Amino acid sequence: MSTDAAKPTRREQILTAAAEKFARAGFHGVGIDDIGAAVGISGPALYRHFRSKDAMLAELLTGISDRLLLGGKHRVDAASEPQDALDRLVRWHVEFALHNPALITVHMRDLDSLSDRDHRRVRESQRLYVEVWVAVLRDARPELDRPRARAAAHAVFGLINSTPFSAHLDTSAMARLLRDMAHGAIAAI
Repeated sequence: MSTDAAKPTRREQILTAAAEKFARAGFHGVGIDDIGAAVGISGPALYRHFRSKDAMLAELLTGISDRLLLGGKHRVDAASEPQDALDRLVRWHVEFALHNPALITVHMRDLDSLSDRDHRRVRESQRLYVEVWVAVLRDARPELDRPRARAAAHAVFGLINSTPFSAHLDTSAMARLLRDMAHGAIAAI
């Protein structure tokens, strides 16, 4: 049985290193040579994989937005009823946040470093992801109007996305805490 399928491609290695570097020092605080050194190649060799450091940031941020959206839709489609869909969305977002703290940090700090075109693309995917949550929240809680459901979704994202700043619990305990808090916040609306 080959494990090659699980081994990240060079491009994925570069993106992971870029995310870690950007999370620590900010997009503008990292040079192409820093990213290359992190994956064992020269900075200029990165240009075989990406046209620029800006292209790396764009792929990171559009990629996470698209992954959240597609993952959210997939989980809702697999749900048996509205409360199950809501639980699946919460679990999905918690799982994503706990496994991608560098990407969340980069998104919060460096979104405005994207080109206008890429910024719009990220925001469109995010808007669609929010609307997945709004629909599920309104199915699970029919008394909610759209503005309140949308505000609640954003508040829950903020709670869950705080994970890069809290390393007080192990991953499993943090996941339970975040799920409980997210459901508690939703119950309070």
